[in-house]
Amino acid sequence: MAPRAAWRLESLGFRKVYIYAGGKLDWMAAGLPTEGKNAGRPRAGDIARKDVPTARLGDRLGAVRERVKASGWDSVVVTNDDGIVLGLLRGEELAADGDLSMERAMGSGPSTFRPYVSAREMAEYMTEHELESSPITTSDGRLVGLLLKQDAIAAAKDSSA
Repeated sequence: MAPRAAWRLESLGFRKVYIYAGGKLDWMAAGLPTEGKNAGRPRAGDIARKDVPTARLGDRLGAVRERVKASGWDSVVVTNDDGIVLGLLRGEELAADGDLSMERAMGSGPSTFRPYVSAREMAEYMTEHELESSPITTSDGRLVGLLLKQDAIAAAKDSSA
């Protein structure tokens, strides 16, 4: 929000007013609401699974694997204490030696996508690159959720009807 508008809101009695310096894409990357003709179309952040299991760098793979499987998942996102995505483990990586730390077992620097990317675009990308899941993050790297290809395809199909 522009400084002038922020000051006006404060003069009207609003107490929690912030000057927002980022642009529209940064706003959308944070998963914040939008308006307009495309606002109703499903986006990656809307359909990403928020209940994805997470782990920390020092966690042991064996313990994490048991927790992940018990929760019905086949992927785990490695984050720091602030929820910043550091890595991702899927299938083969999860099946590695259980004594490994997550730091040693994970694939670091996974491709991440912003919450504003359309479900259609995600479905096409994930199909083309044979990805079963993709982390969705804010522009500062915080985990929003894990988008499953099947969810992206279903949402894309529903939105084109």
